[in-house]
Amino acid sequence: MAGTKIIAGLIAALLAGGCSSGPRPIVVGSKNFTEQLVLGEILAQQLERRLGAKVERKLNLGGTLLAHQALVNGEIDMYPEYTGTALTAVLKMPVSSDASRVLSDVRDSYEKRWRLEWLAPFGFNNSFVMVIGGEEARRGKLRTLSEAARYKTDWVMGMGYEFLQRPDGFAGMVKSYGLQIKGQVKTMDLGLLYRALEQRQVDMIAASATDGMLSVLDVTVLQDDRHYFPPYEAAPVVRAGSLAAHPGMRETLNELAGKLTDKAMQKLNYQVDGKHRPLADVAREFLDAR
Repeated sequence: MAGTKIIAGLIAALLAGGCSSGPRPIVVGSKNFTEQLVLGEILAQQLERRLGAKVERKLNLGGTLLAHQALVNGEIDMYPEYTGTALTAVLKMPVSSDASRVLSDVRDSYEKRWRLEWLAPFGFNNSFVMVIGGEEARRGKLRTLSEAARYKTDWVMGMGYEFLQRPDGFAGMVKSYGLQIKGQVKTMDLGLLYRALEQRQVDMIAASATDGMLSVLDVTVLQDDRHYFPPYEAAPVVRAGSLAAHPGMRETLNELAGKLTDKAMQKLNYQVDGKHRPLADVAREFLDAR
């Protein structure tokens, strides 16, 4: 009889513990660079605010394939991803410059293969961009890459190692625009590119459209008027099971659709990278201002 009471007591304690722990938290992940951390924190705070949900953060997971695998394995419920990255790095499909087609192909493939849903994009496109000094842009009245190609024949180029080697990078861009280069391309760490441009060691660099430095320097982003670069629209990618388990999650996350322009994302990135402000504060201020 005593043994029976002890067992019953243990079962009751276990049941009580299970009840007190509450529902499983929603787990938000991200990759391991500033923009991803900002977007991950925005997603987490949005869910906490609008759903009153308990949210666990697994930010800074690593590169694309690590974050994707964590999502497929159910270790996280969502993370922000880019359409062009999903198309080429995850799905191994050919590069395309048609933004709506890329989003459609990625959505269909993710749903069929892994039951993962791409929600509405945030609104910005973190594609590659070519950047020149503001003074030179004003002097030559340069707005597009086509105009830059006609303007002079001795562009000194600076870029990261990856852009030089990518199939959608340097070689194709030069061929597409007939851009004429002086000497060898200067490759360097991405963090040094803007300094090299400011110091006139180079006069055109390959950058990302949402780099924080673009919001504070006197530089000009040249329009890709021939649409050479593929789209990299950012959007939340969420497990279908997670959406089903949390009523209102889809609508809550879709409230962020179209709320971030390239310039807005630049400013958020600079707040973290340039001003070294806490991630949570930057995300909270963005959501407060919406």
